[in-house]
Amino acid sequence: MLLEGKTAVITGSSRGIGRAISLGFAREGASIVVNYLKEREKAEAVVKEIEGLGRKACAIQADVSNYEQAEGLLKGAVDRFGQVDILVNNAGLNWDATLGKMTVEMWQKVLDVNLTGVFNCTRAVIGHMQGRGSGKIINISSVVGQIGVIGTANYAAAKAGIFGFTKALAKEQARKGINVNALALGYFETGILLRLTPQVQQNILQQIPMGRFGKEEEVAQAALFLASGASNYITGQIIHVNGGFYM
Repeated sequence: MLLEGKTAVITGSSRGIGRAISLGFAREGASIVVNYLKEREKAEAVVKEIEGLGRKACAIQADVSNYEQAEGLLKGAVDRFGQVDILVNNAGLNWDATLGKMTVEMWQKVLDVNLTGVFNCTRAVIGHMQGRGSGKIINISSVVGQIGVIGTANYAAAKAGIFGFTKALAKEQARKGINVNALALGYFETGILLRLTPQVQQNILQQIPMGRFGKEEEVAQAALFLASGASNYITGQIIHVNGGFYM
């Protein structure tokens, strides 16, 4: 059990990749805080799945783009389990349009959730981790922030911002026992990809050297490595999980 005795908070974990990470961590012994914004029933279903594995879990509603709510999420986790060892900043939102059609609201909302949300949750837990002298922070970013994609100026900017945030924070916290890393995800069989037309999906697939889209469980495995003791000497890194799409 790589995470026996650990507590993990995974934002945006009522479905998709967040759910997969939650279940993957639970299988390795962690207690899990499942965070959701609106889908309470789905979050509670994930909690039941985790409990079915013999692990502890709870669901906490919070909008990570709001600092007070993010603070409440992390405080709730400490109140419930006594500690937070791992934070996975996974919550995300896309609202696409070319720049001429992108409203200020579209720009700001995507930045608020995808980038400010990472700051909010990390800021809310960092003092706790410093006091314990250890912690693992894993930020979920995207290949879109590395290569740029038409119609995603807001999303690409937010995901690129996560890279800089990760590196700066890693340097700040390295001597305090806190590892900070990011996963830059390619295209997976979930979420955004499933909303694209079959033709667009096929065009993307042709650019992936491995010849397939990723599976949610493969993100969970990469996150597990960064959350475990196996990565204790790794910090400030951007790990590409994309089947060779971007190198």
